[in-house]
Amino acid sequence: MGVDPVKRAVFFDRDGVLNEARLRNGNPHPPSSVRELVIAAPAREAVDRVRGAGFYAIAVTNQPDVARGTATTECVEEINAAVASTLALDGVYTCFHDDADRCECRKPKPGLLQIAARERGISLPESYVVGDRVKDVECGRAAGCTTVFIDFGYAETPSHVEADVIVRSLSEAVDAILTREYRP
Repeated sequence: MGVDPVKRAVFFDRDGVLNEARLRNGNPHPPSSVRELVIAAPAREAVDRVRGAGFYAIAVTNQPDVARGTATTECVEEINAAVASTLALDGVYTCFHDDADRCECRKPKPGLLQIAARERGISLPESYVVGDRVKDVECGRAAGCTTVFIDFGYAETPSHVEADVIVRSLSEAVDAILTREYRP
């Protein structure tokens, strides 16, 4: 009997990466309903490419508006379901807490990635995190993943981000991952 292959994932941030963020004062915000949801143009191809390369494609998202009382769990789950079904994701993991809750699942903590890894047998050191905010990068680093930061030039982005790879688009992020994977 052979050894099971290593299970790997590309963990994508949801808002701003898989779906378009709504910019206010130069910073990204989630859609407030499924009617406002716009899937990012390169997202379907990006998910298809990483899945074709043998990775799970999983969304991980902070949704603190639920804890703040400005969104409902049902609304967020409806948006998650629409993103997951449109893009054929393998899963969506969501933190509904705010910073004050001090939970283990809110990025930059690695809890969402660790839960997904336990549930699916994923090797985090063999996996990637793709995000457009510093919290995404910090989460990936804390979990031991390779990090890919998409720099969209948000007002909140510091001048230096300690990601393994920095790119300007989701397509470039997937190119970077696949190039790293298939390097001779």
